[in-house]
Amino acid sequence: MRDLSAGPRVLLRRLRELMAEPLEPQERLDRIVRQIAANMVAEVCSFYVLRADGALELFATEGLNKDAVHLAQLKMGQGLVGTIAASARSLNLSEAQSHPAFTYLPETGEEVYNSFLGVPILRAGRSLGVLVVQNKAHRKYREDEVEALETTAMVLAEMIATGELKQITRPGLELDLSRPVTIEGDAYGDGIGLGHVILHEPRIVVTELLNDDSESELKRLEEALGSLRVSIDDMLSRRDVSMEGEHRAVLEAYRMFAHDRGWVRKLEEAIRNGLTCEAAVEKVQSDTRARMIHMTDPYLRERLHDFDDLANRLLRQLTGFVPGGAGLPQDAIIVARAMGAAELLDYPREAIRGLVLEDGAVTSHVVIVARAMGIPVVGQVIGIASLAENRDTIIVDGEDGFVHLRPIQDIQNAYADKVRFRAKRQEQFRELRKVKPCTRDGQDITLQMNAGLLVDLPQLKESGASGIGLFRTELQFMIASTMPKVEEQQTLYRNVLREAAGRPVTFRTLDIGGDKVVPYFRSAEEENPAIGWRAIRLSLDRPGLLRTQLRALLRAAAGVELKLMLPMVTEVNELRQARELLDKEVRHLSRFGYQLPRSLKFGAMLEVPSLLWQLDELMEEVDFVSVGSNDLFQFVMAVDRGNSRVSDRFDPLGRPFLRVLRQIVVAADKAGTSLTLCGEIAGKPLSAMALLGLGYRNISMSPSSIGPVKSMLLSLDLGKLEAELLPMIAETESDRPVREFLTDFANANGVNL
Repeated sequence: MRDLSAGPRVLLRRLRELMAEPLEPQERLDRIVRQIAANMVAEVCSFYVLRADGALELFATEGLNKDAVHLAQLKMGQGLVGTIAASARSLNLSEAQSHPAFTYLPETGEEVYNSFLGVPILRAGRSLGVLVVQNKAHRKYREDEVEALETTAMVLAEMIATGELKQITRPGLELDLSRPVTIEGDAYGDGIGLGHVILHEPRIVVTELLNDDSESELKRLEEALGSLRVSIDDMLSRRDVSMEGEHRAVLEAYRMFAHDRGWVRKLEEAIRNGLTCEAAVEKVQSDTRARMIHMTDPYLRERLHDFDDLANRLLRQLTGFVPGGAGLPQDAIIVARAMGAAELLDYPREAIRGLVLEDGAVTSHVVIVARAMGIPVVGQVIGIASLAENRDTIIVDGEDGFVHLRPIQDIQNAYADKVRFRAKRQEQFRELRKVKPCTRDGQDITLQMNAGLLVDLPQLKESGASGIGLFRTELQFMIASTMPKVEEQQTLYRNVLREAAGRPVTFRTLDIGGDKVVPYFRSAEEENPAIGWRAIRLSLDRPGLLRTQLRALLRAAAGVELKLMLPMVTEVNELRQARELLDKEVRHLSRFGYQLPRSLKFGAMLEVPSLLWQLDELMEEVDFVSVGSNDLFQFVMAVDRGNSRVSDRFDPLGRPFLRVLRQIVVAADKAGTSLTLCGEIAGKPLSAMALLGLGYRNISMSPSSIGPVKSMLLSLDLGKLEAELLPMIAETESDRPVREFLTDFANANGVNL
């Protein structure tokens, strides 16, 4: 019986010799296609490379007209070659000219050839070109011949990736791998980052493609698969992995894929054809990604991420790769398909200039942490991890949601100017740090900042904020691998109060659950996590969790003022239940001789619309109320902030929501209850101007927003704005957008926006 794998092995061995010879790139290509044609008993072998302008250019041929080299070209999707590149799938035809996609190129002289086998040249699932063999005879190429050509194409993919072909690329026609790419995503974190790509989980670069001993490589594969399966089983058996839920489901999927015979069979076949273990994993995963990348089914696309991750894990087993070994550039832009908050904090803060995510939402844990660190973030940048290479130049525009990969010089210059302009404005804002926030007509305003980590606290002084209006205590829980003990919580809260140096700090109790899943806390999967078992609901159902946090807060604030507020309050009775737990902790600490806070302020976040019909009782029950404008807007308008299809559909400066916000001001004034507002609406000068016009005098925002908002209010005649804005939002007949009114008012009255 003939050994079908001998042919590919002989071909790959000869290609390795050709790659090692000191040849000019064109001569090397010419000899490669000649060798492939001879090995496959083909009369034609042609090598097409994808250019940055979307054209597939003939770079080398054996059998077609030599004068057509570097002249013949097809667009992506045009002809058989363009169809292969666009679909990333092979074509095996016995009568090529009868195929509906066939396009005749007279300069090549290919009309006499009937059979056609073309395979995509893939790298990380991306089409970089097409490799073709042809014969005059009408024949279908065998399966082992298709596999051999696909394996050979992988070698050519690395040749393209190394940049060797740049020497024979015509001026002004770059190859696709180096082309500039601009992708529009969702802006999650303000700012602009210019720097170089650091792939969060970089694709292992396979340098040894061809094996000398298939049997020893098969043994290596078996051992690596065994280690991979054991590691997955270990993760599943660990105590900190819950018995159900999404985290476990992902690991179960990994285990299923790791034992999948079809996957293993493809790996073994690639090795028998002459590839190393590492190259076999790369080839099979590249083929899988190419087939699945165009699928629209979200479930199948998620399985693609699982396959990618599993292949990367196997490569790490084979290579002994340890992530994070190479030093970061000082202008690192982290590019990831997805990542956790703790993983971001593993990077040195001073080196990170931006974060780009294929997945994620504005409420993602990692996005919250990145914004707290002042890092520009763009999410939903589909395909960026496959398009980018480590150390590529990249620009992250966190203002408009654009990511520019390998940008042309004009774009780099434009953004450099933009960054300089922003830096100049920030310098002007820094000069306002010690200026009292007071409107032009003499009304005092309190500007506070939002925080959640110790890394945020230096910005308290730098921004000129009067205090911390929202300290998100859950971030400590989200970045920890185990539940923080009372002593750990106490240490954090004490350090926050020490860094605040007498400025007020408002601690929000835990807002976990729902979409804010912590790995060590078991909770049931929910269809609507934003309105599910989270925040105060979870805390009252698990009173031990809340009491531990309250105890840590009381002990940390010994001798100073403690301000704490409860999130996601739906009924006033929830506040009474929580206050009972707080009173128990106060009595407990007193009994054991602990020093208590000098004063205690108890508050609630107004985020749930049901409280709008309990405003009088709410104002009587608490010392202060903080409006959580992000969630309140989401619930009032039935808008999922993480859903790009509807998140921009309704305007928070529309009349309905502004009337709600005004209603809260009136109730707080009537009861004499302190009122503040924290959320994205507070951090933009135009919307902050609207809040002041509605009667808010204390607003909290990200540290970077304080300078622009202060500049706005210093130039604002607030009395005049109130006199015009309040009647305007009460109108029922007018169609004029409130946002348009505010912009016109600012322009007419010299307000700095």
